[in-house]
Amino acid sequence: MINQVIHTNKMEDPSGSFHPHARRVGDFIFVSGLIARTLGQPKIPGVLYDSNGNVVGHDVEQQFLATLENLKHVLDAAGTSVEHIVDVTIFLTDLEKDFKKFNAIYGKHLGHVNPARTTVQVPRLPSPVCIELKVIAVMPSL
Repeated sequence: MINQVIHTNKMEDPSGSFHPHARRVGDFIFVSGLIARTLGQPKIPGVLYDSNGNVVGHDVEQQFLATLENLKHVLDAAGTSVEHIVDVTIFLTDLEKDFKKFNAIYGKHLGHVNPARTTVQVPRLPSPVCIELKVIAVMPSL
């Protein structure tokens, strides 16, 4: 059985110690938690800063779109695509404020895929972001 680490140089390395962008096991791709970090950019898209560089808010739509681009990079490196996502877990830091906006943009970009989905609120994430995605995809049929 295939058991392979997936890494792409089109996005930042995962934060934290010793984990890959994804891992392929058989025909399944298990993607590490993704956020909106952009390669070579010091600031995270969708994180709002004051004039002193302090975090003062967030834009969930902008963060989701940047996170989705990272997801596309990882899945491409694995040899698959968003059309082959079978499960997605969404972690939001503020369901009341962000769920409706997030859900609308999710529908535009992933609604046609129709994966199993779980959305949960968490008190905070390791970076100053409001959203993180955890995804399982499969390899395309040959």
